[in-house]
Amino acid sequence: MGFIVEGEDSGDVALEPPPNFSMVEEGIYRSSFPQPSHFAFLETLNLRSVIYLCPEPYPEENLEFLRSHNIRLFQFGIEGKTEPSLATLRDAIRGALKILIDVRNHPILIHCKRGKHRTGSLVGCLRKLQNWCLASVFEEYQRFAGIKSRSADLRFIETFDIIYLRQCLHSIIYQYQGYGSKKRRLLYGEESVQKPQITSI
Repeated sequence: MGFIVEGEDSGDVALEPPPNFSMVEEGIYRSSFPQPSHFAFLETLNLRSVIYLCPEPYPEENLEFLRSHNIRLFQFGIEGKTEPSLATLRDAIRGALKILIDVRNHPILIHCKRGKHRTGSLVGCLRKLQNWCLASVFEEYQRFAGIKSRSADLRFIETFDIIYLRQCLHSIIYQYQGYGSKKRRLLYGEESVQKPQITSI
């Protein structure tokens, strides 16, 4: 899938989103790992932040793109080839959720390598925090994971303790943000959950 933008000088410009790209909700996007061919499309999102869910270092060309657009990178290294320990996965997802629900980081892009398992697990836990029913959470996960759906991810999402997260975020306040609508968003203060690796721009 691609997008066409009309240009006065250079004609129409084709914009290519990363595979598995989708809007999770207003100001939150998900995708596979962006390649340079996707940078022009990402520019149209006016991103403030990226949540990267892989342990590997971010490629220099991607870092340069983030620097040039003043986008902050939050890295939570979750192993993809081998199943991470439950404690490691839980801590990473909790930390990433804190970044994700803070509207000061929006618009934000979540990605791993394929945009399926690690990204799907994070989005699934976000949906639980949003009080989605489990059947809808699983349907969304499986829509992106396809035939490579992992039962371990579904078990993790099902057992993820959102009550603990809500207790940690004792300073949550509800704040109405602009974006042309009076949509209620979550904003919170600093808490002592695992800190992500943040790349200085």
